[in-house]
Amino acid sequence: MSLFKYKGSKVWTMDFVFHAQRIRESTGTTSKTLAQKIEAKRRRDLEEGTAGIRKHQQPRLFSVASEAWLDLKKATLAPRSVMIEKANLAHLLPEFGRKLVCDIEPRDVAKYQRKRVDAGASPKTVNLEIGTLRAILKRSGQWARLQPDVKMLPTREDVGRAITPEEEAALLQACGKSRSRSLVPFVTVAIETGARFGVIRTLQWGSVDFENRCLRWGKDKTPSGTGRIIPLNQRAMAALSFWATHFPTREPEHYVFPTERYGAAGDVFSAKAYDCDPTKPIGSIKEAWEAAKLRAARILKGEPDSAAKIAPLPCRFHDLRHTAVSRMLNAGVPIAKVAKIAGWSTATMVRMAARYGHFTLNELRGAVESISSAPFETEPPVFSPVSDNTSESVRPN
Repeated sequence: MSLFKYKGSKVWTMDFVFHAQRIRESTGTTSKTLAQKIEAKRRRDLEEGTAGIRKHQQPRLFSVASEAWLDLKKATLAPRSVMIEKANLAHLLPEFGRKLVCDIEPRDVAKYQRKRVDAGASPKTVNLEIGTLRAILKRSGQWARLQPDVKMLPTREDVGRAITPEEEAALLQACGKSRSRSLVPFVTVAIETGARFGVIRTLQWGSVDFENRCLRWGKDKTPSGTGRIIPLNQRAMAALSFWATHFPTREPEHYVFPTERYGAAGDVFSAKAYDCDPTKPIGSIKEAWEAAKLRAARILKGEPDSAAKIAPLPCRFHDLRHTAVSRMLNAGVPIAKVAKIAGWSTATMVRMAARYGHFTLNELRGAVESISSAPFETEPPVFSPVSDNTSESVRPN
C-alpha cells in the first residue's frame, strides 16, 4: 500500500517507489483523503522534475523576494553597492514589503514615486530605488507586466555649480576650525584635483609620488578614471606634504585619509585624534562637512560662530569637482586634457564639458567678439540690401 500510519501515530505516511528509489515521507495530515492528494502531487512533482519541466513559482511577498535577490547579488556586488541596495530597500520595504510581487501594479509604483518626492528625496535617488524594485520584480518574472506603464522621474543635469573664490576661502577657513583634522587636506585635494569623494577616500600613500609631484588614483566610477595618473599643483602638494607629517611611520598600503575618532582634551576645548587605523579608509565626512558649510556661511556674512543658525553654504561635495573642472575650462585648457584629469571617457567628453563648464555672459561675449577681431587678408564683404524684386534673383551661369 502507498499510505500507512506508524504504530501510535494518527498522521498518514506516503510510501512508494519512483525510478527504483523508495520514497517514504510524512503527509503531515490525519485525513486520508487529503493524504491521497498530497501523495498524488508529490508523484507529479517528481515526474515533472525528471522530464525537465520547470515548476511554477509560487507568488511570494516582496519582502521575501527582496531578501532572496539580495543574497544572490552579494556574491557579485561590491560592499559599497550592497550598502546602497540595502538603503534602497529600507525605503521600498515599508511600501511593498507586505505585497505579493504579482499584486504590485504601476499605480503603486507611481504612488511611491510621488510620496518619496514629497518627502524631499531627489528624482535621481528615487530612480535608484525604482531600479532596485525593477531588479527584484524582473527576477520574479513580474517586471515585463509593469514596464510599459512605469516611467523614471526626469532628472536635472545642471544641478552642479562652481563655487566662487570667496566661498572657497571661507569654506577652507571653516574646515580649519573643524574637529576633524583631515577635513582641510581632504577638501583641498578635492578642489585642486577635481577628484570624486570615493577615490580620495581610498587613496593610499603608495599612490602618491612626492618626488615627481603626481599621484595615481585607484578604482573610480568609470573605467576611464580608474588608475589614471595626474600631476599635483603647488597647493595640492603642500597640503599632502603637510598631512604626511602626521604619519611618520606610514606604509605604502596605508590610506592617506585613515579612519580615526576625535575628541576634546584639556581645560580649553582642543580636538584630539585617537583610535587611528591606517589600514582602513575614512568613512563618512558628512557631519564635519555640513558643520563646515554652516560655519562658512557665517564667515561670509561676518557673523560669529555663536550667532543664530543660518542657512549653510549651498555647496555639495561634488560641487568641488564642478569647481575644478569649470576653472580649467574657463582658463582655456583643452577639453582633452580636462577629460584626462577628470577621468571622462571619449564618449562622454562633450556632454560632461557642457555640464561642468560655467561661463558668464561677459566670457561668452568675449568669445563672439574674437570672431571679428581676426585680420582680413582681403577687403571684408559688403552686404547689399535684400531686393523685394524676386525676378532679379541671381541665376546660375
